[in-house]
Amino acid sequence: MKAPSQRQLRVGELVRHALSEILQRGDVADPVLARTFVTVSEVRMSPDLKNATVYLMPLGGEGLDEVLAALETHRKHLRHEVARRVKLRFTPELRFEADATFDESDRITTLLHTPQVRRDLERDEGDDDA
Repeated sequence: MKAPSQRQLRVGELVRHALSEILQRGDVADPVLARTFVTVSEVRMSPDLKNATVYLMPLGGEGLDEVLAALETHRKHLRHEVARRVKLRFTPELRFEADATFDESDRITTLLHTPQVRRDLERDEGDDDA
């Protein structure tokens, strides 16, 4: 898979900031989104900048399905709000997905604290003293 271009990264970051601001300010009239803090962790743009995959997670990871459904319901409104804030030739279509990096980070942290890994780490530290 080809790495994203600087333009894709820059536009993705602009869209991420716009969506974060929209959700933080409560510009979407939805009870689920009104009571839930949502972290927009990343926006990946397609090479033609016409599609954006928005990776997000509600605070604490609770109510993820409800949040994704609410965002899907308001996708056109969110796209319109992004268009108002980010000046692009084409406003990207938005697709919302759960950000799995939080779960992966928790899994790695848990793994690092297992007795077997701690034992191996302590053994490696002892080798440095020699």
